[in-house]
Amino acid sequence: MISEAEFSEKARNVRLSVLRMIKRAKAAHIGAAFSIVELLVGLYFSALRIDPKKPSEPSRDRFILSKGHSCAALYATLVERGFAGSKVLEGFCADNGTLWGHSTAGTLPGIEASTGSLGHGLPIGVGMALAGKMDKAPYRVFVLLGDGEMDEGSVWEALLFAGHRKLDNLVAIVDYNKVQSFGMTADVLGLEPLAAKFKAANWSAREINGHSAKEIMEALAAVPLEKGKPTAIIAHTIKGKGVSFMEGTVDWHYKCPDDEQYKQAEREILEAETHA
Repeated sequence: MISEAEFSEKARNVRLSVLRMIKRAKAAHIGAAFSIVELLVGLYFSALRIDPKKPSEPSRDRFILSKGHSCAALYATLVERGFAGSKVLEGFCADNGTLWGHSTAGTLPGIEASTGSLGHGLPIGVGMALAGKMDKAPYRVFVLLGDGEMDEGSVWEALLFAGHRKLDNLVAIVDYNKVQSFGMTADVLGLEPLAAKFKAANWSAREINGHSAKEIMEALAAVPLEKGKPTAIIAHTIKGKGVSFMEGTVDWHYKCPDDEQYKQAEREILEAETHA
């Protein structure tokens, strides 16, 4: 487990990389990428049993970014963790580039599955976890979902199956930033009581502050929360976290910052993380 100071530094580096990648590519989904930065740092620098030099090691933990449109944050985290050099990030959403706008297996070491069509990540993760149980393998499977993605019926089908099969090697993390593509999650299709719904499907569930290094690392270190049950970590986050004019708004699901907004965003990220 890394120190909170190290955690903060990693989050700053990832957030700055995301900002620069999206500005360079004139791409979207910056708000959705910013809300998961701390969760990814907690996973890759504290929880996942992985070796960047051996990305296909059979005993490795698996991570699936089900909300694949937030892949800029995953790419930046993989580079920060040492899976590839920083030069590769210049190919994000670029002509002849190698990193696509949705998480795609084979484009960067460490990416376990292609995602982007929402509702697919948890079913894939359930299959991996079930295979691990059948093979008596030591690996665990972590899946990061968006709260808007929870509207998909395939998520609930997989959720019910995982509880039924007692897949305690499976962890679902919900990026509960309260905003989806065209509105507030509570207005589009309310999820509450979300923790109780997981528990009713034979999961264990814990709610945390999804930007708190301490809470993230403690929750990840505690999995499985109960033997014989998959774990749900409901992470309360802020869409656009780290940039004042992006936080908590629908706008930054699709918008790309202009030159002045970019300068302000870069300044705020540096100042906030430096004095955290």
